[in-house]
Amino acid sequence: MATGHIPEATVARLPVYLRSLTELAAAGDATTSSDVLAERAGVNPAKVRKDLSYLGTHGTRGVGYDVRHLTFEVSRALGVANTWPVVVCGLGNLGRALAKHTGFTERGFPVVAAVDIDPAITGTTVDDVPVHSPDQIAELVAAHGVAIGVIATPGNAAQETADLLVAAGVRSILDFSSTVVTVPDHVEVRTVDLSTELQILGFHLHQDLPPEVGKTP
Repeated sequence: MATGHIPEATVARLPVYLRSLTELAAAGDATTSSDVLAERAGVNPAKVRKDLSYLGTHGTRGVGYDVRHLTFEVSRALGVANTWPVVVCGLGNLGRALAKHTGFTERGFPVVAAVDIDPAITGTTVDDVPVHSPDQIAELVAAHGVAIGVIATPGNAAQETADLLVAAGVRSILDFSSTVVTVPDHVEVRTVDLSTELQILGFHLHQDLPPEVGKTP
């Protein structure tokens, strides 16, 4: 993702804008406004206009934004105009769900292979994704031009998996292992801890309880 001077908070909202623009285009809308995008993204219109200004895109007063052009600009900023092959490491329940998720391919992130230590599935295909052993990661990266490695292994295998991906030349890792992995500075890791996200939601639910229900200290 080439973000240049774009703030990280803006980068995090760009995929939401892109999804909204895709839906608007599918509905036949040729133009849209910052008000519409703001409502869909859950932010205020001023923030939408500020975010899009980082792309050099400004709406036309009284008309708004051209949906096709804005889709192109957001896609270009996110790098989804390119294709970034993905390898999924670990084919437990979560790994399988990620490997067969068609939305990745539709957005330019095709899952080209999976890796697992189970000899019963290595050398086969699972949901049309070929499965290989971990010692083949370097070959997979070279053969498919893998850009992103997804770690869906148990926590105790996460660091070793990250090391194999880094050694193979992968510079972007999405980690679902709930374990902090250490990588060189030139490698970017995005950690997705589902249990942590649930706990945060639980916190907000707890804060919203009416007084008569009672809250634990």
